[in-house]
Amino acid sequence: MTVSRRDFLAASLATGAVATTQMEVVADTPKPLQSQFSYCFNTSTIRGQKLKLVDEIEIVSKAGYTGIEPWMREIEAYIKDGGSLKDLKKRLDDHGLQVESAIGFAQWIVDDEEKRKAGLEQAKHDMDLLAQIGGTHIAAPPVGAHRGSGSVDLFQAAERYRALLEVGAKIGVIPQVEVWGFSDNLSRLGESVFVAIEAGHPDACLLPDVYHVFKGGSDFAGLGMVAGSAIHCFHVNDYPADPPRDTIADKDRVYPGDGIAPLDDILQTIAATGCRAALSLELFNPGYWEQDAFEVAKTGLEKTKDAVAKAFS
Repeated sequence: MTVSRRDFLAASLATGAVATTQMEVVADTPKPLQSQFSYCFNTSTIRGQKLKLVDEIEIVSKAGYTGIEPWMREIEAYIKDGGSLKDLKKRLDDHGLQVESAIGFAQWIVDDEEKRKAGLEQAKHDMDLLAQIGGTHIAAPPVGAHRGSGSVDLFQAAERYRALLEVGAKIGVIPQVEVWGFSDNLSRLGESVFVAIEAGHPDACLLPDVYHVFKGGSDFAGLGMVAGSAIHCFHVNDYPADPPRDTIADKDRVYPGDGIAPLDDILQTIAATGCRAALSLELFNPGYWEQDAFEVAKTGLEKTKDAVAKAFS
C-alpha cells in the first residue's frame, strides 16, 4: 500500500496527540512517594539494653517494622551460644522481617596490604553468615582508615571497593559504601559517591545516613544526584541544634522529627530520584538505652512514619 506524505503526516500528528494525552494523564497521576519506602530497625538503637538477637527480633516485629538491620557481632554471639542460622532465618521469616542490611567492620579500604587481605576474608565470612539468614546487603564503612590513618587515595579506594564487591557477588550479598562523617576518609557524600562510581561495578551502591552527611559537612542537596537505585538502605535519625557540627557525636542522635535536620527536604529529594530504600532507624542515644526496648522501637517507628507523612503532606 502506498502512503502519501499528507496521510503520513496526519497519522503522525494523531499518534503524537495520543502520546501527549497519555503523558499528561501520567503526569497528573499522583506519585505514591510515601509508599516508596519501607521501615527497618537498626539494633544499635536498643544496644544498651543488652538483649539477645532473638529477643530483638521479637521486639522489632511486634513494634511493626518489616525490616531489621543487625550487627554482625550479634549474629556471631547467637552462633557462639549454640544458635543455628537455619533456625534464625526461620525465626525472621516467621516474624515477617527482612534482613535489609547488617553492620560489619571488615577493613577493606586500608593501605596495609596484609590487613586489607584479612579484611576481605572477614567480609567473606560475614557475608556468608548473612546470606544464610536471607540478608542481601551489608555496610562497608571505611573502618581502619577512619582515625589517624591519613588520606586514602580515592582511586585506590574505588579499586578496593570493587574487590569487595566481587567477593560479595560470589556470595549474593552487596556491600554498600557507607558515609562516615567523623572519618578521615569517606566523610563527605561526594567522596563516597566517587568511590562507588569509580569502582565500575554494577552492584556498587551507597549507604547514606542523615547524621553522618551532616557531620561530614556535605549538603543534603547532593543526594539528588545519586540514582535512587543506588540506595537500598538509608539510615534515618535526627540531630539537635547543640552540640555544633564539630563536636556532635553518635550519642547525640535523636528520633526523626526531634531535631533540626531538614528531613522534609531529604525525603523529598531521595523520593524524587525513585529511591525505594528501607529507612533504617539507627540511633546510639544513651537516654534511649535506659528505656524499655519495645517502647523505644515503637516510638522510633511512629516518629519515622510521621516524618515521612509530613514530608509528603
